[in-house]
Amino acid sequence: MRANKQHQGRFGRLLWTTLALALVVTAVAAQEPGTEDGEWRYQSADAGGTRFSPVDQINASNFNDLEVAWVFRGDNFSPHENYTFKSTPSYIDGVLYTTAGYRRTILAVDPATGEQLWSYREPHTVRWEQSMRAAYGKGVGHGYVDGRLVIYVITPAFFLHALDGKTGEHLEGFGSSVPLEGFPETGVVDLLADLGHDYDPFTGLDPKTGYITSSSPPIVVNGTVVVGNSHEQGYSQSRVENVPGDILAYDAVTGQHKWKFNIIPQTESEFGFDTWENDAWQWTGDVSSWAPLAADMERGIVYIPTNAPTIDYYGGFRPGDNLFGTSIVALDVETGNRLWHFQTVHHPIWNYDLPNVPILLDVTVDGEEVPMVVQTTKQGMTFAFNRVTGEPVWPIEERAVPASVVPGEQLSKTQPFPTKPAPLEALGLPLENVIDFTPELRAEAVEIMSNFRIGGPYMPPLPEGHSESVQGWIGCSGGLNITNPATADPTTGILYQPSAPGCSGRLVQPGINTDGDTHACTSSEGDCWTTGTTISDWVQGGGVGWAGPQGLPMHKPPYNRVTAIDMNTGEHLWWVPIGEASERMKRHPALQGVDLTGVGGGARAVSMVAGSLLVSTRGSNGPAVLDARDKLTGELVGTTNLPAPGQYGMMTYMHEGHQYIVVQVARGGSFQGSLAALRLPGGEEH
Repeated sequence: MRANKQHQGRFGRLLWTTLALALVVTAVAAQEPGTEDGEWRYQSADAGGTRFSPVDQINASNFNDLEVAWVFRGDNFSPHENYTFKSTPSYIDGVLYTTAGYRRTILAVDPATGEQLWSYREPHTVRWEQSMRAAYGKGVGHGYVDGRLVIYVITPAFFLHALDGKTGEHLEGFGSSVPLEGFPETGVVDLLADLGHDYDPFTGLDPKTGYITSSSPPIVVNGTVVVGNSHEQGYSQSRVENVPGDILAYDAVTGQHKWKFNIIPQTESEFGFDTWENDAWQWTGDVSSWAPLAADMERGIVYIPTNAPTIDYYGGFRPGDNLFGTSIVALDVETGNRLWHFQTVHHPIWNYDLPNVPILLDVTVDGEEVPMVVQTTKQGMTFAFNRVTGEPVWPIEERAVPASVVPGEQLSKTQPFPTKPAPLEALGLPLENVIDFTPELRAEAVEIMSNFRIGGPYMPPLPEGHSESVQGWIGCSGGLNITNPATADPTTGILYQPSAPGCSGRLVQPGINTDGDTHACTSSEGDCWTTGTTISDWVQGGGVGWAGPQGLPMHKPPYNRVTAIDMNTGEHLWWVPIGEASERMKRHPALQGVDLTGVGGGARAVSMVAGSLLVSTRGSNGPAVLDARDKLTGELVGTTNLPAPGQYGMMTYMHEGHQYIVVQVARGGSFQGSLAALRLPGGEEH
């Protein structure tokens, strides 16, 4: 049963697009709460996840004049050499709040100087040591209790802390006493207590039962703190059992548990129960909500983007569509009841979990006002819904996809494809997209392609030692991930997404070949326990040997871009290349004399909209700079230097008459894992 049946001229159109948008800007759009008065209150600026600020002191006329105001050293909070900031600061009531390091230290920072005002670090537990997402806090949540600003943070050990925004002291009367040395008597909730599994307060869950941690901040909606979670990465798993990533909610004043939403339905009366065949609901876990959450504050709806169920690349032990895996789920924040959902990948196995916060926009479609929620994807497909009813804004088609040849696997016969907007990159590798710098390179690429079966994003893995007549099955698409999120302008309804084309193939191998008592952690100094008891028949194997001619890309450029989409119409407006060709391409013998201007390359852009500007990093190829573009046309209007290449975590705010832009800068040299704040020169108010 299908569970969610509910539901080129690039510059040739540019002038008309610009004029039309100039006339209808703010037709119905209104920014979500969070960026009033120059603030940036949420991880993604506002409760609607837009990464937009109306602040415009910094503009096209002065962007080139920006200077570094201060640098905050994140590596002071972590002993790991490869640590970089994973948190986007929030600017609330005149203070910056963020988290830093593998202990996810909670920090209050002076927004004018970068000086630390206060900090809190949770006491040591084995639960923290075993967290595989320790550095991935992404930010903080906030709310008010009797007029006091309260900062809410989920730690790697899966505790919820509530701290006074001014003092850093834990909130009196919130939660209950944690029976562990060093924990405060108040101000903390042990989140494991409300999942319904036996556990030890110090060591956490028995690994045979499962494992859970967190990687994003909570969101406070109308006095309710909503908590997501994350698990061991699916591509590291080898055993089928785990705990589900159930959504939890708490009273923002008392910390009292309000509700739990079963992300894997547990009874026949729950919607989606019949999408778990073979009673797999009893033991399968994950379906976490590791990306940030969004909320419609006025309507009291919270939007949950989810991960896949246990184990990537094989799901034969869990036949069915597996709700609510890889879905956007809308919940009533007061009751936790499901209002609507849409599953973007049925029976998910491809590691296509939803990587970005849902984005809320008010737009006008065919003359009608539409409260929209947009869900972006790793595949580069963009799903748009009426955020109240869940109805697709434009039709979403179920299209046939290839069947698996892996013994025991039962993939869905169809997958959902939006009819609008168009994908960011081609789904597949048509001949017109193949590298064509020279006729010789193109001919060599076509010859290589003849040895593979090439399709769109839902090409299934093959078993190792397969008997197929081709070397492998290759899936091609291109989207974004959490490190390069989308941004949107609620005053125009334009959505900006970074992307790069890519193709890859996957093999699976017998689970017994990779199973062990431990899996390497991404965060602690030791190994992490393997969860579960039953070894999967198949688990992730190696990749398929796939390379372009003479080591060059199989695609023709651009190799990195940002695309602007008008969500009032679903049409692409323009795209611009980001970054430069790699040094290897520039030196490649087959490309000598070839003009590589505008091919793009390097890491995908991190962007935000500030006033009239689309501000973005340039990627890892080329100089460490920040670019400003006209948000309506994509025209480059300014560039300023950064201390090191920019990465995930950009934001802006207005403090004491000055606009600041804060950029996380990449590891390396003396700026490893730092926040760099930029502002216009001069001490006087602007």
